[in-house]
Amino acid sequence: MSVTNLAPWIVTVGAGTIDRNFPAEVVLGNGKRLSGVSLYAGLPLSGKMYPLVYPGKSGVLSASLCMENSLDPNMVKGKIVVCNRGSSARVAKGLVVKKAGGVGMILANGISNGEGLVGDAHLIPTCALGSDEGDTVKAYVSATSNPAATIAFKGTVIGIKPAPVVASFSGRGPNGLTPEILKPDLIAPGVNILAAWTDAVGPTGLDSDTRKTEFNILSGTSMACPHVSGAAALLKSAHPDWSPAAIRSAMMTTANTINNLNQPMTDEATGNVSSSYDLGAGHLNLDRAMDPGLVYDITNNDYVNFLCGIGYGPRVIQVITRSPVSCLEKKPLPENLNYPSIAALLPSSAKGATSKAFIRTVTNVGQPDAVYRFTIQAPKGVTVTVKPPQLVFTEAVKKQSFIVTITANTRNLMPDDSGAVFGSLSWSDGKHVVRSPILVTQIDPL
Repeated sequence: MSVTNLAPWIVTVGAGTIDRNFPAEVVLGNGKRLSGVSLYAGLPLSGKMYPLVYPGKSGVLSASLCMENSLDPNMVKGKIVVCNRGSSARVAKGLVVKKAGGVGMILANGISNGEGLVGDAHLIPTCALGSDEGDTVKAYVSATSNPAATIAFKGTVIGIKPAPVVASFSGRGPNGLTPEILKPDLIAPGVNILAAWTDAVGPTGLDSDTRKTEFNILSGTSMACPHVSGAAALLKSAHPDWSPAAIRSAMMTTANTINNLNQPMTDEATGNVSSSYDLGAGHLNLDRAMDPGLVYDITNNDYVNFLCGIGYGPRVIQVITRSPVSCLEKKPLPENLNYPSIAALLPSSAKGATSKAFIRTVTNVGQPDAVYRFTIQAPKGVTVTVKPPQLVFTEAVKKQSFIVTITANTRNLMPDDSGAVFGSLSWSDGKHVVRSPILVTQIDPL
């Protein structure tokens, strides 16, 4: 439930890796080689072994994190220092080590970052390690009387497999405000991205960094989002009549869910197969989004009905719409917003099988005469039915509606760690595949 920016009129973008990496290697005095990541581009250590120290061995939290003024120069001078990730900027830890006289840094992930690594343009020779390798280094320091290490930098490597992988830092569902709307919507490239950079500050952003560069390597959902913004702009220029909702629908229903090994995409933090809570509808595929076949469109009025349905009154909604609105006597159901994904919340108190029906409308944006038939990948322990079985479009008929009914016995549901089961509904005319994620979860009625 770490995903933010949850409104249904926002495209909510998570981050994935790309098939390029910047590997570095820590070589321990016992000959063990541990692979990590670094963008350090200064003078190399050239294989020379240096004494290795882990200030966190003392049990002082600030020292384990290499926070400002936490390191004793007598302890770290001339040594490679192991620092834990968290609380302060990764590059700032390197500056603290440098000021205390250290020659290099090993930046170790904690359990929360798992094996998720991002490159940084460090001021001193530094290698970032995943939590397993970080633990290996700390165990080596504890068990050895004169621990030593060096760091080797390997430049740029392309063709990394598997990719994309969902970044460990990317926000995860479920949607904490309106769980009826699946968030995130999709993921895009967001790890170690080549990005324009100001010459007002150095690549670390630290005051003492005097280096100047026009480009930097940056990571974050803040890098993934501009990929989607750019894709949306290209889609809008190709299809000027498409609404923002149609553009998002085209990106979501054509997104990839398999990686470059032809396997389901996995999660960087755990190595497990990713679910819709991690990657939404999947990874952006702009080529396919240009010609999605069908789109799920949403009008301003649909959003007003959605807001009425989740309990906002006309006077509050008017603040957004800037024009008078009225809510229907019968509250619209928020899950009937014409969203390209379907989230079924079944009451956990129900005895026996419970059903929920969802209404969706698709607009044909492909060739005028088309017949679409559905295929279902039902979530485990769930029955999904769709009526009608096919959608027929002509010059005159551009829109068709259908009803998806989801039935499950909540007693028999076997949700994963995230508390949900996942599947999909796809419509195809033989040329296009229009895929919507389905998730089913139990919810305790308030």
